[in-house]
Amino acid sequence: VQLVESGGGLVQPGGSLRLSCAASGIIFSIYEMGWYRQAPGNQRELVAAITSGGSTNYVDSVKGRFTISRDNAKNTVYLQMSSLKPGDTAVYYCNADSRRVVVGGPYYWGQGTQVTVSS
Repeated sequence: VQLVESGGGLVQPGGSLRLSCAASGIIFSIYEMGWYRQAPGNQRELVAAITSGGSTNYVDSVKGRFTISRDNAKNTVYLQMSSLKPGDTAVYYCNADSRRVVVGGPYYWGQGTQVTVSS
């Protein structure tokens, strides 16, 4: 199983980035997919998630600025980030979780991609 994130980088405040996470080795369509982030000294937090049925939820601090989406044909989940703030700086991790569908099922993490928001 592999989750490969891409799209991170350095962006100025107010800018945009789109993160991608390509999954392999799983039945992607049944997994709930999520984006988490972890800043230095902080715990990892859920940023956004999308269920197999397409329902989404977001942490309050990104509502209206970030959009999560998925393309089951490409086994890929995206996080469109706009109006970025320095507080969004973190390593962003992709997560695939089957436990909503399969009791005790597996979940996986990507390796993370750095997002830095700075002028």
